[in-house]
Parts: sequence; structure tokens; C-alpha cells
Amino acid sequence: MFIISEVSQEKANIHLTNWDIVGVNPNDKNWSSGDIFCFWANNIQSLIGFSLIASLYLVYDLNIIIVLAACVSAGFLVAIFSYIIGQPSQKYGLPFPVILRSSFGIAGARYIGMLRGIVGMFMFGIQTFFISKSIGYLIRIFIFNYNDAILENEMFLLFIMGMDLIDWFSFIFALVIQFYLFKQGQNFTKYILNFSAWFVYIGLAVFLIILAGENSKEIISAFALSVSTENIVSKDNLLTLISLIGTLFAFFSIVILNIGDFSRYVKNSSENFKGNLSLIINLIIFSFASVFIVIGADIVMAKKMLEVDQLLTNPTDIIGKIDNSFLTVIAIFFILVASGSSNLIANYIPTQNALLNFSPKNLDKSSSGLLIVIIGLVFGGLWLPILSQSGALSIIDTIGSFFGPIAGVIIADYYLIKNKEYISKDIFSDLKKGTYFYSGGWQIKGLYSIIIGFIFAASTIWNADLRFLQSFSWLIGAFISYITYYLLASD
Repeated sequence: MFIISEVSQEKANIHLTNWDIVGVNPNDKNWSSGDIFCFWANNIQSLIGFSLIASLYLVYDLNIIIVLAACVSAGFLVAIFSYIIGQPSQKYGLPFPVILRSSFGIAGARYIGMLRGIVGMFMFGIQTFFISKSIGYLIRIFIFNYNDAILENEMFLLFIMGMDLIDWFSFIFALVIQFYLFKQGQNFTKYILNFSAWFVYIGLAVFLIILAGENSKEIISAFALSVSTENIVSKDNLLTLISLIGTLFAFFSIVILNIGDFSRYVKNSSENFKGNLSLIINLIIFSFASVFIVIGADIVMAKKMLEVDQLLTNPTDIIGKIDNSFLTVIAIFFILVASGSSNLIANYIPTQNALLNFSPKNLDKSSSGLLIVIIGLVFGGLWLPILSQSGALSIIDTIGSFFGPIAGVIIADYYLIKNKEYISKDIFSDLKKGTYFYSGGWQIKGLYSIIIGFIFAASTIWNADLRFLQSFSWLIGAFISYITYYLLASD
């Protein structure tokens, strides 16, 4: 009887088990709070992150104290949600899509998890396209310095789907090099994130020193002009603070949902908590670095009599205006490292785990990575001629409206319904008597809850009258689904 039962259990598990998504070996749970610090550093060290932070401080004529308060408040909010959502993965060593099996059933988790996977594949292709532009710039700079006549060759003037030979080579090269680096495993991933975080921070410091030079007094003076304590608690400042908190929270929201893909490797709950709180430190460091660089660049350009219509907050625009080939090449290397590591965190690993959970029997790290690269090639290749002009991002935003509701269900399920306990053997079992089999593999209450939450979250995108709440759509959807699931599942 025991042998039959054991064989039966083995057959039941084979369709749901994959060595890359089972619980992490305790010896491999070696991430510390410092590693999570680097994880958050990589999330903010991007062109979009730099431009967003610098814009909030400088472009919109906002009080720097209010913006700093918003950064700290949003950082704290993101850190708390990340800890709460990532703690089940830290405890059981399971990635985000597998955790979904408790909330949505063993079958439901496959499809709910792929919502994150679809967004990840799309964004991986698009971000790789933009990474490849930096590689293309480096190639052109090298060719131009070697022999500028080469670029006038007919083969470099032929465009296919908006890209020439150098563009296509750069794009495919970016896909291949990411595939090779990202498939190495979690220890190598940790090394990539740690190296990238400190490499970029050092680069920002060096770049700031170069820009500041003899202009430090002017930079500090210009910064001080944006600081005001007058009417600091006024109604307008309070509304601005709330709006900025929503904007910054929305920036990180895509990563919060699948934070378990990384917290599963953290040593213990304490390290996980401290690591997530380090996001606040990252925001403060990156805020001042980006602001001083933008102000310094503006002062340098003014002294060089360079015409600039507005304050430049995009690093590539700043480099382009300064027109220093050496500085340009160095800056592009930093941009490549930062963009590649953020692509790994936000897109590649979440997508890979979603695919492994969707088809654990047929995919492994290499085959799932290759699938991501192929689909990324399609999305990235179609970006210029079709996707950038067709409203594809609105569709992705709409799919993203499920993320808050999914998070709300996870929180209610783990902390309120399951009392912080999962049954490990059943989470990989498709036997009808299994705890997470529910109704044919679907937890209908969880599905119903995220649909209700999605309606509220998506309405901030598609209803013009509610668009002012769009930055809070994740939180709105999470709250609605949290309450709905608790009321349904606590019976």
C-alpha cells in the first residue's frame, strides 16, 4: 500500500515540479540585506529612474523638501509591501508563481502567473531594444574614429523595420549576451546585481566630480534655491506630497508583485526586512546624485555657451550636449550595465519563473530563457514600425492592472486565511484530495477577487474622470481584492 501511494504521489507531482521552482536548498539561501540593497539600487538605477527623480526635483518647480519627503514615504510604503508579499517566498523558498498556487489553485496559478510573464516578455524585448541603441552608439563611435567613410557604405544605409545593419546586429547581440549571462543561476545573478549597483554608484560619483570641478558652489547654491520651509504643511504641499508618493510607488509597483522571486534566496526574515527598508537609503542617495548631476551639467553647458531650451534630465541628452567622446563612451558603459541589470530584475527572471510554472515538465532555465529571447526579438523588432505607434503600452498597462489585485489576494490568503502556513507537499500535488486542488485546480474565490479588483484598478486607466488616481491603481486594486478575498474565503 505504501509503495502504491508513493508512486501515485510521484506521478501526481511530476507535472507540477521543476528543479528551478521547488523550495531553495537552505545552503543556497545566502542573500543578505546588503544584497537586497543592491537589488533595489538596480531597480532605480535606470534612465527612466534618473529622469523621473531629477524631473520631480527640478522640472516641475516643486519644493525639494516635499519631494524628499515623498521619496522617503514612497520608499517606506514599497518596502513594507515588498516585505509582506515576499515573506512567504523567503520562508518556503518558493518563487512568486508557485506561491500563487495557494491563492488560485494549481491550475489557476499557471495562467495568473503568466499575466506577469506576458508583461515581462514584452518589456524585456522593448528594454533590450533600447539597450541595443547604446551598443549601436558605441559601434558607430568606434567606426567613425577608425574611418568615418565606412558609415557611408550602402549596406549601412539600408533600413529594415526601422533599423539598419548596425542596429540589428546590436539588438541581436544584446539579446544573446543577456541570455548567456542571465541563465547562469541565482549566485551569478547576485554577483551581477551587486557589481552593477556599486559600479553605477561609483560612476555617478565620478561623473558628478567631473561636472562639479570648480562649480561646486554654484551647484549647491542652485540646489538651495529649491529648498523652502515656508508653508511646508499647506494644503497644496500636502496634495503634491500625496501625488508624488503615488507616482514613485507606481514606478516600483511592477517589481513588488514578484519580489518573492528574489526574497526566496534571503537568509532569514530579519535580513529580508532590513534589505527592503534599504530602498529608502537608495532613494535618498540616488535623488541627490541625479539632482546634482543635472544642475552641474546645466551650469557647465551655460559656461560653454551651449544652447539648451530646457533643463536636461535624461543622461543621454546631457552627454550629447557636452559633446565629449571619452565621457560619452564611459557614460554609455554605465548605462548598459544599469539597463541590463534592471532588465534582469524587472523582466527576465519574473518571466522565466512564470514560464517554468506554466510548463514545469517541458521547460528548464535554458529553454525558457531561449523562449524569452525569441519572443523578445519579435517584440523589440516590431517596436519601431508597429508597437510604438499602435497603443500597445495601453494594453500592457491594462494587463498590469491585475498586479495590485493579485498582490491583495496573496496577502489575504497567506496572512489571514492560511495563518502563514503552507502545506509544502500539496503545493506540488495535482491529486484531487490535495489542499490546493480546489475546484478542478482553480480557486474560484481568488479568481473572482482579482476580477473585482481589476475592474477598480483598470478604471483609473480607461475612465478619463478617474485618471487622476492612476498612480494609485495598484493600491486600489490590492485593497479591493484583499477585502473581497477575505470575505469570500474566511467562510
